Amino acid sequence: MNTRILRANLLLFTAAVVWGTTFVAQRIGMDYVGPLTYSGVRFAMGSLFLLPFVLRRRNLGAMTPNGTHGKWLPVWGGCLAGAAMAAGINLQQVGLVYTTAGKAGFITGLYVVIVPILMLFWRQRPGLGAWIGASLGAAGLYLMSVTEGFSLAPGDAWVLACAFVWACHVLIVGWLSPKMDSYILAFGQASVCALISLAVAVFTEDITLAGLKAAWLCLLYGGIMSVGVGFTLQVVGQKDSPPAHAAIILQLEAVVAALSGWIILNETMSSRALLGAGLMLAGMLLAQLWALRKQT
Repeated sequence: MNTRILRANLLLFTAAVVWGTTFVAQRIGMDYVGPLTYSGVRFAMGSLFLLPFVLRRRNLGAMTPNGTHGKWLPVWGGCLAGAAMAAGINLQQVGLVYTTAGKAGFITGLYVVIVPILMLFWRQRPGLGAWIGASLGAAGLYLMSVTEGFSLAPGDAWVLACAFVWACHVLIVGWLSPKMDSYILAFGQASVCALISLAVAVFTEDITLAGLKAAWLCLLYGGIMSVGVGFTLQVVGQKDSPPAHAAIILQLEAVVAALSGWIILNETMSSRALLGAGLMLAGMLLAQLWALRKQT
């Protein structure tokens, strides 16, 4: 392995660690502020962090691949991606009120096996790996979250809905990213997510200066580290890291979420839940690596 690939893999590993530990910051932060308030302030901080990168792009209406000038593309593209991001992150945030950081990390990660299934609506048939991965993920979800009464445990249903929305977000970003600058897209969606979250929070939650001060460290970590630094490390790392490496490394986010929840929040999992987590991780990796194998 050459030095460039090793450096890229280390950057992606750092991003996975940052995103995994953010689940803990999200849970602690909600001891002081509401879910929507946390999301709004967090993404506002992230968008401010990305602003210098955007200012370096002098032409916001970048040329699209087909040679046409997409003057309004950064506006409506950011609104579309930001609306999906706001729905996904706030479903996750509400779910974290009722479930553990570790379980939320694994269930959120199911979006990687939901994406190829959703592509059926675009008449693209997922391969065998996607179906096997989805089956393993469903079995793992059952072991981890479904109670004896055959219902999802409190909070897990919210996070599962978040995984479906994140899958839609992945498809939206995959469609938009070749058409516009990555940093402009990241800034636009983070800004729109912040605006939507804060607008709803004003009418549904009690926002206090004391609560924001008490949660400042969690907000700073979730905003600057997760939204700003995590995204930047992913963009830089995936330039040189082989796709197979990136697929495996970024899935470690779910494992880091479980470990950080155990170490910092004293969260525990039963043997049944651990088996479920293992099946879910196997399903995520299989779906990703099978697709990469076919592309190769």
